[in-house]
Amino acid sequence: MSETGTRLFPRITDSAMGDLRARIGRKIEDTLEPWCHEATRDNIRHYAHGIGDDNPLWCDPAYAATTRHGGIVALPSFLFATNRIISGYVGGLAGVHAMWAGADWTWHRWLKRNEEVHTEAWLADLIEHETRFAGRAIQQVYHVNFYGDDGSKLAEAESWCFRTDRDQAREAGTKYTYLKDKPQRRYTDAELDQVFDLYAAEEIRGATPRYWEDVRVGDKLPIMAKGPMTVTGFIAYAQGWGGLYIRANKLAWKQTSRHPGLGIRNRFNIPDCPERVHWEQDMALMVGAPGAYDYGPERCSWLTHHLTNWMGDDGFLVRAHCKIRRHNPEGDLLFISGQVTGLREEAGRWLVDIEQEARNQDGELSVLGGGTVALPRKAAIAS
Repeated sequence: MSETGTRLFPRITDSAMGDLRARIGRKIEDTLEPWCHEATRDNIRHYAHGIGDDNPLWCDPAYAATTRHGGIVALPSFLFATNRIISGYVGGLAGVHAMWAGADWTWHRWLKRNEEVHTEAWLADLIEHETRFAGRAIQQVYHVNFYGDDGSKLAEAESWCFRTDRDQAREAGTKYTYLKDKPQRRYTDAELDQVFDLYAAEEIRGATPRYWEDVRVGDKLPIMAKGPMTVTGFIAYAQGWGGLYIRANKLAWKQTSRHPGLGIRNRFNIPDCPERVHWEQDMALMVGAPGAYDYGPERCSWLTHHLTNWMGDDGFLVRAHCKIRRHNPEGDLLFISGQVTGLREEAGRWLVDIEQEARNQDGELSVLGGGTVALPRKAAIAS
């Protein structure tokens, strides 16, 4: 609640929770159209560039034509742009804040250039939690299947958002109290040079195969840097991913007219979308976040970028998972690390299991993740 004791935002109610539970398991037939229907050359490149990924397998048609794929394929995380629900477009609990918090992906094949993607989705589960961020929170889990032109399944995933009471998070949440008296970070040139050196050394494995026989349990992946976080970077991601509620003029009016809970009034008294927590400091503070912060699917995509750089053109990302542990506000840096934890054969594929984590400039855990990569074998090439 505000200083005057007036509640600014709707809260989670038992009645609304009952209505939401009734939706579990029912396919969602009427939802917002995706940002990208097709995996066009430009759509793929815009998404890749939005996460800072310039891998030529998805960005350079001439290079991609020389690979075994015969042309551009979409980076695995591009599928976030083909379905709003997997990205956090949740239903129910009108006016209650939603924060994307994790996903568990399985891919079955590459998405090829110009393929049209079709999806089906349903609410899979509702789980109640007690959190330091906002007290009562509802974990809202969705399942989405993705299909290509020929009707075959491209991938399947579950993702989840936490629904939180904005007033409770702002007034009584304790997760970020230690930041209130912390001075704003200003990086020295030497600190920035350390990050820029990581960017300069970033290796895209590319056409040089990484063979399963050459990998060992305990092998470490190169550290990948992301940041320092800027609003410009958050907007760059939204350009490729599409955002959930970013609309202009008449379309913004139509959206807030249809869903009044989305229209949170700004300093001009204009109803504006809740997504502005990613670029507007005051709005982020109103929902209990430490400042304007990155997108959840963006961070998940950074982890898969880390894996695809390592595996090379002949590898295939079979699975990936992530669980977000804190906000990355503007000014934060992120360092992604990974380590091989297992080697195995399954259904004729030679698999490598990898665990990842990302910590910020102060060593605070930002996200846990990992994945399973299928790699080629030297023996298979020789035969």
